[in-house]
Amino acid sequence: MRAVYAVSGGVSKFAKARPDKTFPALVKEAYDYMLADVGLEHPQFYELVDGSVVSYFSDHFARQLMAGIMVQDYLGLLPKPSHRVEGGGATGGICFQEAYKSVASGDMDVALAMGFESMSHVNTWKGNEFIALASDTSFDYPVGGFYSGYYAMMVTRHMKEFGTTVEQLAHVSVKNHMNAYYNPYSQKRRKLTIQDVRDAPMVAWPLTRLDICVMSDGAAVVLLASEDGLAKLEKAAGRRLPHVKVAAIGRGTDAMRMADRPHQSYDDFYRYNALPNEMDADSKAYYKALWEKGFRYPGVHSFRAGRMASKQAYQRAGITRPAQEIDFVELHDAYTSSEIQTYEDMGLCRYGEGGPFAASGKAFLPNVDYGLDLPEPSQVPVNPSGGLIACGHPVGATGLMQAVFAIWQLQHRIKDHFGNDTLQVPHAKRGAIHSHAGTGTYVTVSILEREA
Repeated sequence: MRAVYAVSGGVSKFAKARPDKTFPALVKEAYDYMLADVGLEHPQFYELVDGSVVSYFSDHFARQLMAGIMVQDYLGLLPKPSHRVEGGGATGGICFQEAYKSVASGDMDVALAMGFESMSHVNTWKGNEFIALASDTSFDYPVGGFYSGYYAMMVTRHMKEFGTTVEQLAHVSVKNHMNAYYNPYSQKRRKLTIQDVRDAPMVAWPLTRLDICVMSDGAAVVLLASEDGLAKLEKAAGRRLPHVKVAAIGRGTDAMRMADRPHQSYDDFYRYNALPNEMDADSKAYYKALWEKGFRYPGVHSFRAGRMASKQAYQRAGITRPAQEIDFVELHDAYTSSEIQTYEDMGLCRYGEGGPFAASGKAFLPNVDYGLDLPEPSQVPVNPSGGLIACGHPVGATGLMQAVFAIWQLQHRIKDHFGNDTLQVPHAKRGAIHSHAGTGTYVTVSILEREA
């Protein structure tokens, strides 16, 4: 496979509603930003780009079939090849990886990944119904299958198994909202306290409205290229273009219905699912004790697909200690609880330690005053952009939004794009982006690296 480079990206402003623009115009907002960033006009870029991948989650929100080709047409990219991908909440992450594959395989030298969602055309209750169609409509959906209920069930099990607290969940919300406060593209720029999160209207205990991501209108694009493609872009731009390497990708799946997910033995967990940083004697003894107490993996408190996507990406990138070797993570925080669960699945901490990790300070940025008493220094900032909870969740764009912010972090250009460097991860060399669907049915993890 060929080396693949992420050259640039663009995002639209994320908002509860963007009545000023149709969905193709939202994508063009992000596309024009990318073109300006690389210093090319559309006619120049058209001669260089080999094709695109377009992602959006739901035909229902757009009220339009074949919306992907409408974007291709609106941007003036016809008759170049293109196709649409869809995979629930992981749609944008899948789009990024499919564009990566097009370049890595040699099919394209320059590929454009584009994603969008316009969710404001329907009432919130109707939007939740559309999202709930990503559950099993014959099994889960008829018994009240809205996702907040699923995630409330998962986190209450996590609380029972491990002693996770509502205050630990609230730390995630405070962190992500405060990060978004310094991100001019974000939808919710708010300074919160732990009490603010807990006093917000209850949606599904213990999850309040401030524990849950927002519905959004927005778009994002990412420009990927091979070494030859990068040379062509740089020749057209007349300058060296800052870029980062896509070091590895990983993907995992799991049963749509949580009741169908098997329980593994301790031995099978270590045979199939353990990460390299869990192979030491201390971790083995820790997990042995958990199993003896009745812990079962994956159960309803863990995302096996996230674990497998992480394991594959880490193996391909040569990562053996994720918390020490990854400088930041843009993580799919549809719920504060799912961020905590994913800390464990990505190996940032061990199973059962996600709650204390969330409140420790390790996932926070070093340059931001969160108004919290954090006992430990920053180690691996999670969602420096503000994540889905605060930056926004226009589903088809979300995974690409994560990629754009990761590219800017690794280019050390947050100040250029945000107007301030508060959210810049110091000396960032390697980042991970994580995109998640349903209750963990599709998950993608991609590793991006700054080259020396």
